[in-house]
Amino acid sequence: MGSAEIHPPAGLACPRFPDDLAAFMSYPVNGSCPDDEPLAQRLLLRGCEPLPRRRCRPAAPPDPAAPLPLPDALWTLPPDRSVHCDVLLAADPVGSVRIGLDIGGGSGTFAVRMRERNVTIVSTTMNLNGPFSSFMAARGVVPLYLSVSQRLPFFDNTLDLVHSMHVLSNWIPTTLLHFTLFDIYRVLRPGGLFWLDHFFFVEPQMGEYVPVIDCVGFKKLRWEVGRKLDRGPELREMYISALLQKPLKNSW
Repeated sequence: MGSAEIHPPAGLACPRFPDDLAAFMSYPVNGSCPDDEPLAQRLLLRGCEPLPRRRCRPAAPPDPAAPLPLPDALWTLPPDRSVHCDVLLAADPVGSVRIGLDIGGGSGTFAVRMRERNVTIVSTTMNLNGPFSSFMAARGVVPLYLSVSQRLPFFDNTLDLVHSMHVLSNWIPTTLLHFTLFDIYRVLRPGGLFWLDHFFFVEPQMGEYVPVIDCVGFKKLRWEVGRKLDRGPELREMYISALLQKPLKNSW
């Protein structure tokens, strides 16, 4: 397979941003790395994925706290009155959801809720407006530093569940959304569930997004469309929340 010779990858978009890339790769070998945030994050969001590896030591917090044992009162959650149980009961067969992915996991609450039900979830996150990766790790769940433009690092037909809340929305270019939905379909096992939670858009865009979702090939178990009213009804903002299933048979 040619594995004796390894060529370190760098994303195709990396050379488009030479100044940022040069700053990222300017460091003394065996010394300290330039700050990874926001520099690396800016490159990731521009499609420079995967980033080149570096031979340097990143800065650590000046006074790092030890991880807290689990369970701990700091992470105690209020009673769960959400629809998590309903989603798990929709699995075929019931009880077959064991591992999954949360796209844009924020502070990791979805992964923590699923852990209560013996489901292992890894969560993609970017540190936009907060140290979400560190916060997730402190809660004892796994943060995956990954943007939506990158191919999901899982083999075909492996995951039982993929969840996304608020992240997959109309801020993503439609073609990129199309790629992302097919990649979610790829990594789900036959019968696996895709929980598209609060997909945000503006009412005139309904005709644009529904065909994109429909063409992927998911079976609709639940499909709800509702108004988003927090900024006022005059903006005509809406949500789609859907529970979709990759077919058990003929899923290619």
